Amino acid sequence: MRTTLTIDRDVLEQARAVSTRCKIPLKTVINEALRAGLKEVEKPALQRDYTTIPHSMGLKQGRNLDNIQELLAQVEGEDAR
Repeated sequence: MRTTLTIDRDVLEQARAVSTRCKIPLKTVINEALRAGLKEVEKPALQRDYTTIPHSMGLKQGRNLDNIQELLAQVEGEDAR
C-alpha cells in the first residue's frame, strides 16, 4: 500500500544508516521500526504504586468518635443542616 508520510530528517538519516549497515531495503527498515514502535505505544504506561504516610492528627479534647452525629453537630454547629 502506498501512502505519503512526512518523516523528520534525523529519523530518515537513521533509517538510511540502518538500511545500509544491515543491507536491507529502506522500506523494510521503516516498516519494522513502525511495528516495534506501535507495540511500545500500545503498552500501558509504567505506574508506581501510590502510597501515603499516615499522620496522627489527634482528636481535640471533649470530642468523641463514638457518636458521629454529635461530633458533626459540635464541629459544624447545630444550624449547619
